[in-house]
This record gives sequence, C-alpha cells and structure tokens, in this order.
Amino acid sequence: MILLDQERIKEIIPHREPFLLIDEVIALEPGKKCIARTYLKEDNFWVPGHFPGHPVTPGVLMIEMLAQTGAVCIGSLPENAGKVALFAKIDKAKFRRQVLPGEVLTLEMEIIRLKAQVGVGRGHAHVDGETAVTAELTFAFQK
Repeated sequence: MILLDQERIKEIIPHREPFLLIDEVIALEPGKKCIARTYLKEDNFWVPGHFPGHPVTPGVLMIEMLAQTGAVCIGSLPENAGKVALFAKIDKAKFRRQVLPGEVLTLEMEIIRLKAQVGVGRGHAHVDGETAVTAELTFAFQK
C-alpha cells in the first residue's frame, strides 16, 4: 500500500527531479521509522555512464536514497516542517550486492537519536529481501 507518492513526498522534503530518488513511501511512523521504495529504471540518469554495458546503481546514490527516506521520516514531524536535513556523517556503510535497472530497492530508515538540531538514522536497503546496503547516517538541520 502506498502512503505517499512523489507529489506528497515533495510536500515534506525539498528534493526535486532529477535528484528526488525515492518513488513512494509505504510505511511511516513520523520521527521513528520510514519505509520507501525506488523503482530502478533503464532511463535513470546514471545508467548510461555507470557503467556502459553493465549498469550498476552507484553506492553513493543508494546512501542518498536512504537519506531521503530518513528526511521524510523526520520531516513529517510538525516541528520539522520546512527544515532541511544535511549530512553530518556517514558511518558503517556496507555495500553487499549490486543493484541493477529493473529491480525495486526497498529502503528502511529507523531514527535512533533525535535532538533539537541533530539526529542519527540506521538504514537498510534490500532487493527482494537481499541486503544491498546498510549504513548509519547523521544529519543536522540547516540553520
């Protein structure tokens, strides 16, 4: 079940095409947990160049997809409306499998710490239950 499509996601986070990298939110507990999905397509902007003849979703973009999922989670809290969360730290990132066009990447972010200006989320992304990437992301709200 889709809770938020891209138009509703845009009401929460400032990302826009071509850099809005999540397609839908399927579960949301504001400030605590968010699950989103990205449908990887042949026409994604990185496919022609990463890598010609063997397109692979860049790891850094999967981290960004997790970050956008976390931004929806914290941005859905009324007190954070309109705030922009920026990376402060990326920790414990591990890439476990290639993610290819035609696959669906499910992104899960759990907020494990949230204070006034800084928070930490634990992320996990998978394709059909097979882990693709895990990471802890620290963010700070733009002043």
